[in-house]
Parts: sequence; C-alpha cells; structure tokens
Amino acid sequence: MAAGTATSGRRAGMFDLNAKREDTSDRPPATTVWNVRPATGHVCRLKALVAMDIHGKPIEERIDWLFGLADRHSTIFRSPEAWLARERYLAEHPTAIAVLKCMDGRINIPVATNTPVGILMPFRNLGGIFDLGWPHLGEVLAHHVQRVVSAGRHVVFLVTYHYSQGDPRRGCAGFQYDTAAAVAHTYEIRRQVEHIFGTDHSTVYPLVCGFETDEDALVIHGTAGDKLDLATLTSTDRATLELRLAALLPDMPARMRADLLPLFYGNLEHIENVRAQIRRNERLLDIEHREWMICLGRGFDFLHTPNIALIIGPYSPNLDVPIRRAAGIIEANMQAGRIPDDGFLLLASVPYDEIGVDRSRAELKSRFLSTFAADVIRAEFPRLGEQMTMRTAVLDWRSRTLETIAVTQTQAGQSAAKKSVVP
Repeated sequence: MAAGTATSGRRAGMFDLNAKREDTSDRPPATTVWNVRPATGHVCRLKALVAMDIHGKPIEERIDWLFGLADRHSTIFRSPEAWLARERYLAEHPTAIAVLKCMDGRINIPVATNTPVGILMPFRNLGGIFDLGWPHLGEVLAHHVQRVVSAGRHVVFLVTYHYSQGDPRRGCAGFQYDTAAAVAHTYEIRRQVEHIFGTDHSTVYPLVCGFETDEDALVIHGTAGDKLDLATLTSTDRATLELRLAALLPDMPARMRADLLPLFYGNLEHIENVRAQIRRNERLLDIEHREWMICLGRGFDFLHTPNIALIIGPYSPNLDVPIRRAAGIIEANMQAGRIPDDGFLLLASVPYDEIGVDRSRAELKSRFLSTFAADVIRAEFPRLGEQMTMRTAVLDWRSRTLETIAVTQTQAGQSAAKKSVVP
C-alpha cells in the first residue's frame, strides 16, 4: 500500500472535534464529554476528555462517571454510522491485530496509536505474562485466529512489554522492574505463537513491541535483533517509516506492514501530543500509577482513558497473583495520595455473543470472577476490602452494551457486612 493510502486509513480513526459540546450539567464536573459527530466514512471512536481531577472525585461520582462512559460508548459503537465506518476501516486494513499486554492502566494501545475502538483485540495479564499452554488462553487465541483466517485475513499479534525511561521503578512490577526479563518473556511468547501457527509468518505474525510509558512510545523489534524506537522519530519521518518497517521486518508480508502503518503513524502523533503535555507540566501524575478500579474479565474497550483501571484477563492458572498485585497498586495509590482513600471499584465483566445459554454462562462466569477476586482482596488486604465497591456485569459483544447483573446471596451478605462496619 502506498504511504498516502495508509495515511487515509489512519485518518479513518479521527473525529470532527468541531462538534457541538454536549451539556454535562448532570455529570460529574470532572468529565468533559463531546457530542462526537464522525466525519463521513470515518471510524467512530468515543472521545471523552477527562479533567485531571477525575481521580480526586468521591468514589460514588467516579463510578457514576464510569458507567456513563460505558453507556455513551455503546450508543456510539452500535450506531449505523459507526458500524459502517468500522466495516470500511477493516476493508481498507483487513489484517486483524491482537495485543498481548500488561494489566497496567497506563498502557492503552488504541489511545497511544490513535486507533479506533473495536479494531484491536486486547489480551491482558500481570506483566503481559502469558503461557499459551494454559488451555483457556490457547483455545481463545486459536479460536480467534481460526475465525479471522477463515475470512481470508492475516493476523498480527503485538506481543508487548513496558518500561519507563525516566525511572526503572515506574516499569513493570510483574517482572520486579526487570525490563530485560520482560523482553525475554515476550520472545518466549513469540516462540509459542510460532509453535502453534507456524514459523514462516505468512498468515500469523508475532511482533515484539516495547511500550515506553513516560511518552507512550512504541519500540518495534526487528527480525535481526535491531529495534526502531518511534520516540526517536518525528512527524517529518512519516515518509520514511514504510521503508524503515520493510527493512526492519523483511519477513512480514507487505499487506501486514501496510495495515500496521496507521498505528505507527498514530503513535508518532501521540508522542508529539504527550511531549506538549510534558512541556505544560500536565503529565507528571500520568506517568505514575493512578488507577482506582480493578477490572477482571474481558470487554473493557470503553475504558479508553488511560490510568483509570488495572485490567486482568482470565488468562492465568494462578488468577490470584495478578489480583493481589493489582490490589497492592490500588493500596499504594491511596497511601501516596494519588487517589482518594474513600474506596475503589472491583468490576467483573464477561462478554457473550448470543442470548440464552451463552448469556447465562457469561453471568455465572462473571459472578465467579467477582466473588473470587473479592475473596482474595479481603483475605490479603483486609483494610482495602472494607473500601471495595463491587459491580458484576456481562457485555453484549455485538453492541458493547455493559449490563450489570444481580449479585448472589453471598455477595449481598458480604456487602451488608461491609456496611455494618464502615461508618
């Protein structure tokens, strides 16, 4: 694909921000909401601009804001314009892109690449630690690849690690801030993907990428051990990026490279925006953990605002490990004053494709995840457990509608007990 074509594809994720501003009088004052009017043929991506002090609002207001965000996301996602726009984007860029990444709330690849919501398929776990031998994860990935390939499309897995250039202690806690260990693990995942789907990369390509959280910059690892750090480039380097990528990844089919270019163009723009924030001293808190909720399960693409949530996918045989780590981060955020200590949200969500059996099974799975996580937190962090608000939900995958479901009797009893001891 020519560079001009790739550019037009990237612009498919942009909005007309000259749209009329929506009345927000009934919403928390920290939220700036735009009545987004996508330009003709453009991919619809909900744009919610959150003021810096959303993290400082009372927990009830934060939760109300969150579910309002989910509702607005669903409304836009299921609109005919948005559906047609996504179909057009995928027709122009047919390669399916899945992202294996850490649960860290600072890592939001769609935002960092200006990619429309609903295009990238996320998989999250502590540290981006995955083992494709784990039956559930292996089956989910195999099913995803089979579905995509049967439609005649390629698949790229972005296998990511993250680090901070400014302070190693802002790196990945899942690897005890050891970036070299994190990189080594991504290459092990790459080898596992190759074992399952083949090593010639003609259909499925595992691409190792770093993510530098201070500037939200991608680092692309090449086949010969070389790297391309997008933070070292500027918008003036756009014209050379296609050739750089071809030299870096000579074994990647041209179709895949062309479909990745919009992400990398978007990241160049995002890096420039981040640097502008840094110059205005607006990013000091965003480079540190500020999450105030733990999300467990799948279907959280409405959380396109970075540093809000720690997102844990059900992809580990030891699910308690990332839950404990996430709870520790929430507790540290409270102790450091980065968020209020009046509470945090535990949100479990499981998607379903069809009503009936599929939805009912999703309800059971979501209740299980919610109860399991709550038990771990209460056992390991008793004080934090008293500050916990629980929400259990299922997600209609077709419309991205988040539907809260009733808690079990056990959950209700636990909530009642909490209220009896908390003033």
